[in-house]
Amino acid sequence: MQPFSQFDAQGGLRHLITLEGLDGDLLRQLLDRAQHYAARSGEIRIHGKELQGFTVANLFSEPSTRTRSSFELSALRLGADVINLDLMLSSRVKGESMLDTIYTLQAMQVDVFVIRDAQAGVTQYVAEHVDGHVSVVSGGEAHLTHPTQGLLDALTIHQYKGGFRDLVVAIVGDICHSRVARSSWRALTTLGVGELRLVGPEELMPAPEEFPGAGRFDSLEEGIDHADVVMMLRIQNERMEQARVPDADRYFERYGLTAERLKRARPEAIVMHPGPINRGVEMSSEIADGPQSVIRRQVANGVAVRTAVLSHLAEARRKRS
Repeated sequence: MQPFSQFDAQGGLRHLITLEGLDGDLLRQLLDRAQHYAARSGEIRIHGKELQGFTVANLFSEPSTRTRSSFELSALRLGADVINLDLMLSSRVKGESMLDTIYTLQAMQVDVFVIRDAQAGVTQYVAEHVDGHVSVVSGGEAHLTHPTQGLLDALTIHQYKGGFRDLVVAIVGDICHSRVARSSWRALTTLGVGELRLVGPEELMPAPEEFPGAGRFDSLEEGIDHADVVMMLRIQNERMEQARVPDADRYFERYGLTAERLKRARPEAIVMHPGPINRGVEMSSEIADGPQSVIRRQVANGVAVRTAVLSHLAEARRKRS
């Protein structure tokens, strides 16, 4: 059996499961395409016909207002038909296997599956078994990968900073369990970011072999010192216990981003967060709603990036036909 590849026989991108294995040229192509679709609030949005005749199925086993809604909007704005289903492919309990579900939808002429599942490996497993014309896109997989989030983070940084080479980017919070951190690290290192730092409690740091090249800090102040980008991550209550932090207030005391702490970063630093924000835990409302926050722009860029990905996959599909 051939090893799994995200690319088709002609070298075109067929699936997007992970950013691993995608080179800088391809990432820049996707970001350029996303910038074409990006629209500021109040601007007329671009609608196209790139997915006319396509059907996109969003299969989500975890709540996700931002990711699922943006994939749906992206597909609709490109002319596709869209179906949304809440189901956990990794634990089918009604006598129907995971592949039975996929094959049923495939028989209904679904062309693209966007899948979010809590179990690692589900998205690739589906991609290995669909027909040759079908594409599979990860909408977030376990703690491992969230490729479109990595791309939208990179797009947002590029829009505000104009590049990556000389930047210092600090990712703060629960790095160990974060698919966002992994995908953003992958995108930024592939695009040549100057320095990437991981900041958080020692208990929530990843294994030493992960995130090669990134600096590690258990002090927020030291970790964001002279940073150009401060990317905060959502923290779950159960992770605070693991990090030996008794409650949200104590976590905020150590790792919450405040106006005073943000002064350690560069004056023109931007603040990011994948959402939803725990105000008063990861950051203060003053920061979340302040002039250095680009969090709402990230949400807008999520639509642009997912539109670009679907458009790119549709273009590759037509070249295979």
